[in-house]
Amino acid sequence: MPARAWALLLVLCGTIFLEGIDVAMLAVAVPTIRSDLGLSTGTAAWVLSAYVLGYAGFTLLGGRAADLLGRRRMFLAWLTVFLLFSGLGGFATEGWMLIVARFVTGVAAAFMTPAAMSIITTSYEEGPQRNKALLVFAGTAAGGFSLGLVIGGLLTQLGWRWVFFAPVLLAGLILLAAIRLIPAERTPVRTHGFDLAGAMTAAGAMLLLAYGIVRLEHGLAGWGATAAAIGGGLLLVGLFILVERRSSAPLVRLGILRRASMVRADLGALLFVGSFMGFQFVVTLYLQELRGWSSLETALALLIMGSDAILAPTLTPVLVNRFGNARVILGGFLLAIASYALFLPVGPDWTYAAMLPTLALTGTAFALAYGPLTIAATDGIAPHEQGLAGGLLHTSTQFGSAVGISAVTAVYGLTRTDAASTLDAFRAALTVPLAMVLLGAAITVTGLRDRKTPQRAPEESARMPQTQ
Repeated sequence: MPARAWALLLVLCGTIFLEGIDVAMLAVAVPTIRSDLGLSTGTAAWVLSAYVLGYAGFTLLGGRAADLLGRRRMFLAWLTVFLLFSGLGGFATEGWMLIVARFVTGVAAAFMTPAAMSIITTSYEEGPQRNKALLVFAGTAAGGFSLGLVIGGLLTQLGWRWVFFAPVLLAGLILLAAIRLIPAERTPVRTHGFDLAGAMTAAGAMLLLAYGIVRLEHGLAGWGATAAAIGGGLLLVGLFILVERRSSAPLVRLGILRRASMVRADLGALLFVGSFMGFQFVVTLYLQELRGWSSLETALALLIMGSDAILAPTLTPVLVNRFGNARVILGGFLLAIASYALFLPVGPDWTYAAMLPTLALTGTAFALAYGPLTIAATDGIAPHEQGLAGGLLHTSTQFGSAVGISAVTAVYGLTRTDAASTLDAFRAALTVPLAMVLLGAAITVTGLRDRKTPQRAPEESARMPQTQ
């Protein structure tokens, strides 16, 4: 790819890096924020959950908005919103101010991230060039989260408000570069035929389902509200399907859900990302609660899992070209199964050397699975529906994250009855990510029968990215 093509990709990857580092830094800083502002446990939890709620609730709508209103327009507008509300969070003096800021920041991410991904899938030629761009994009996402844990620990030492101000600086640089590098839309922006009923029911369904899933971590406490939220969300999903069937210009063309490869990739992404986030959460609890490690020590210990940022754009393209997407995805799931199983017998005084194989395998598994899942979720989709495909993928990953963290938290809480049972509770919680990757591997196997012939090694293309 020519230099300008790489520059465009760098800007778009900067967005997903920004999103990953933002989430990770806040996760490290929440205990300090809680102490400084005197927040209750519930309020502190919602500082994290509000972002997930906004992101998961609006990602589907955000992806489709990129198709209908213009990818460049949505990207620039919502990146600006992300910048503003991240900065406002840094000035918060009350818990509710942080919660509102994080919710709106999550909504902004729900619109800008699918827009960034759809710019990639419509700007780079389908095949080796697009595959490499998506693999770099996926690796950057993982690297942002891993580095964010370390950077968050360092910034928290200076003052937790820097956890909000640092993303503002990065977002400002990305915005300036994006204005210059992202080409103008060639297709006219849609100005009529909006499916308002579909948009409202979709957003309502996703919000209720996300809220219900987040509440699962409370276990049996408040189960009535959890069941009501999930039940209401499912009812709205049914209503959304009815609306889309009758709409002359549906928000989501239901026929796209007949693409088995896309649905399989979205389910695989949900299970893989959910298992990864759940496992990382359990390991963090183990190191900090049982072993007494500081947040910075924990972040440094987990940094090796960020090796996927290096492996995804270097090793994974070679494997995809040699063996095809399905086999590489399956290899990622199998590595994840091995890594989680190795950690199941974790002891109360394991050395870091004993943990290292699992952490290294987990990072490698992510590098093998996530990028190819991204390719599979968008491969063969028409240009005018690339935003929708990206929205479906990111909706799946966000719900996967919520399910993974909530499920391991619920299992840990139910099995931990006293201090003596803490280690057993950690081991029980570790079965959740293991079960998720086992199910994901089973789903991936079904795609081996109709996989395409592996592509040949990519050739250097002198073409500039073309915006559809």
